[in-house]
Amino acid sequence: MKSWYLLYCKPRGEVRAQQNLALQQVESYLPIIQEEKTSHGKTKLVDIPLFPCYLFIYFDPLEVSVSRIHSTRGASRIIGCSETMTPIDERIIQAIKNRVSVHKPVVETDLVAGDKVQFTDGPFVDLEAIFEEKNAQKRCFVLFNIMGQQKRMCVDSSAIKKV
Repeated sequence: MKSWYLLYCKPRGEVRAQQNLALQQVESYLPIIQEEKTSHGKTKLVDIPLFPCYLFIYFDPLEVSVSRIHSTRGASRIIGCSETMTPIDERIIQAIKNRVSVHKPVVETDLVAGDKVQFTDGPFVDLEAIFEEKNAQKRCFVLFNIMGQQKRMCVDSSAIKKV
C-alpha cells in the first residue's frame, strides 16, 4: 500500500533527488518557503527547503524497490528503513502543506537615511533616533541624541522600528 516516507538527501540534493524520483514515477513533496537573504548588501527573497536535506516520498515498497530509491541521484537513505519501514501519517503531510501555503516571509520595510526610528529592544527601548544606513549581518547605524550630542551607534535591525 502506498504511504508517505521521509527520504534523507545529500546536502543541497533535494531538488535533484525530486527530479530523478519523478523520472521513476515516484511522487514526492519538497516543502519550500521564501526567506529574506542579504548578500553583497542587497536583500532579496529566496526559495529554501523547509527541511533541508529531507524530502517526503509517496510510494509502495512492494511495487518500487527501496534499493532503487536509495540509489537515486541526490538521495541518501529512507529514514527508519530497517526491518519494517515507518510510514508518515497523511495528516502530517497535509498539515505541512497547509502551513507552507499560508507562510508569508517577514519582509522588513526598507528604511532610508533620515527616517525617524524608535528602539523596541535593549537599554534604549522607547527612545527615538535617526536611521543613517544599513550595515552587514542585519545591523544598521543610527544617530542617537544623548546628553546634548549626536552619537552614531551600530544596532541590531530587529531592535528598531520606523516611527
